[in-house]
Amino acid sequence: MSVDNASFSVDIGGMRAEYKTKSETFTEKDLKGKEPFVQFREWFEEACKHPSIIEANSVCLATATKDGIPSARQVLLKGYGPEGFKLFTNYNSRKGQELAENPNAALSFYWEPLKKAVRVEGHVEKLSASESDEYFHSRPILSQIGAVVSEQSKPIVSRDVFIERRAMLLEQYGDGSEQLPRPKHWGGYLVVPEVIEFWQGQTDRLHDRIRFRRPKSGDEPDGVLLHQGDNGWVYERLSP
Repeated sequence: MSVDNASFSVDIGGMRAEYKTKSETFTEKDLKGKEPFVQFREWFEEACKHPSIIEANSVCLATATKDGIPSARQVLLKGYGPEGFKLFTNYNSRKGQELAENPNAALSFYWEPLKKAVRVEGHVEKLSASESDEYFHSRPILSQIGAVVSEQSKPIVSRDVFIERRAMLLEQYGDGSEQLPRPKHWGGYLVVPEVIEFWQGQTDRLHDRIRFRRPKSGDEPDGVLLHQGDNGWVYERLSP
């Protein structure tokens, strides 16, 4: 039996999931601080402890070309703090090329069992070579070798090419007697946020959204719509 793809259509409009209830709202009084990183740490640690969340540090990274054509993929967060969010990758990959020509990015965390999400928007800087070296050599040797043999985002004949390259490097560096040099095309980025939004889902779809952002020229916190935060941040509640 063949399927005519031209007429293939599935209606999933009826799919629904239960989120939080009216007794589990996320309001301004629930904030752990008046700057976003204290709140991020609270939610991130909660996600790390949840038995159904395997990789709390999995995050969708969105980049765009200089012409504004977007792309997105899952990566792993490797550090965070008031300076920003750290991740590591191949500089020659699609995301690396896009960040080179348009150093702006967005991050989106979603912890489904918690019905919580965090969105980050900001500009991106490369981490220092020394910090990239330190993280690279902290990885398992097979991960190090993987970074060397993979020309990320480039077409390849077959998986056998990886296997052959890996075998050669594993023979030379596998016993740990010699350190595998970090390839110059691989290293770290820091996403320096301008906006960090905290979202908590509500079953009635009146979701809770509190956004921290750097103030714009002319912003006047009034304590009603716009609140003065700490460390150069302001915050506000958004409609769902």
